[in-house]
Amino acid sequence: MVSLEQTVDTSHEDMIHDAQMDYYGIRLATCSSDQSVKIFDVKNGTHKLVADLREVPYIHREKRRLKFHWQVAAENKIHEGPVWQVAWAHPMFGNILASCSYDRKVVLWKETRGEWKNIYVHIGHDSSVNSLCWAPHDLGLMLACGSSDGAVSILSSSGDGNWDTKKINNAHTIGCNAVSWAPALALGLPIYQPLDQKPQLMKRFVTGGCDNLVKIWKYVDEEDQWVEEQKLEAHSDWVRDVAWAPSIGLPHSIIASCSQDRRVIIWKNDGTNSTWNYKVLHTFDDVVWHASWSVTGNVLAVSGGDNKVSLWKETPDGQWVCISNNHPQGQVTKTTVSSERTL
Repeated sequence: MVSLEQTVDTSHEDMIHDAQMDYYGIRLATCSSDQSVKIFDVKNGTHKLVADLREVPYIHREKRRLKFHWQVAAENKIHEGPVWQVAWAHPMFGNILASCSYDRKVVLWKETRGEWKNIYVHIGHDSSVNSLCWAPHDLGLMLACGSSDGAVSILSSSGDGNWDTKKINNAHTIGCNAVSWAPALALGLPIYQPLDQKPQLMKRFVTGGCDNLVKIWKYVDEEDQWVEEQKLEAHSDWVRDVAWAPSIGLPHSIIASCSQDRRVIIWKNDGTNSTWNYKVLHTFDDVVWHASWSVTGNVLAVSGGDNKVSLWKETPDGQWVCISNNHPQGQVTKTTVSSERTL
């Protein structure tokens, strides 16, 4: 059973494009076409605005200092276009939020002693930056960003306040719409490792683009570069979102992709070879914009142009069923996926 828990009045002046809860589920970040990013405390059914990041650094109350702080904000290159997406870093790195925008910028924000300031602005793209995603914390403070210029940039903190950048040019022709990291641990490894055993970590992420493709990328240490590991073809229109499911301790990898072709596709790899099998989860009545996994990786949320959010879960026999799709309470729709294919 799914029920409405809380409604937040953001007071954004234009369309809201993204809303993300932090690791602990007590803060909400939103972004909008009004060029702002807002952060709310959400506790016990109440919400309170704690930061409007159009005004960072905060303007002091003294009128004599007002002009100076607006100059600082301008020099720090706050967003000057619609903000498409926000993403929270793992709390072990502090309260850090990333945002990306039509203005070609990726901005990193950090809370210090109760005040939010932008700590880094990445301006390495030639067109709108559409998507961003933080890597698993095991890999360090690392952020992947996909842009309409077709490139994917990977930002990593050097630990001294500086950021290193690697770029995958022409990752997707026409443009990259979405990016999502794979779990850091290799398939099948237990969640808890012996203290004297160094876990086997992998750097991989998946992207979706305007070339109708889903691509998997991995980092090769010997070559010090990102290479294309797999190209997955099944969609017949732009891929709007991709989501790599959490799979710690499980013997397989799962990726969900959604597209302008109105379909959501589930890709699965068992780790024994490079073959990815796929199933069409469902063909919807309108474009599908977003897909997002639960923390446990067994429930998929899907939203689209029909203004509905539906939840899907895999049954023990490998079928995907809809467990909630905005119908009145007690009404559940069950849908069986199409036949399995292999790539």
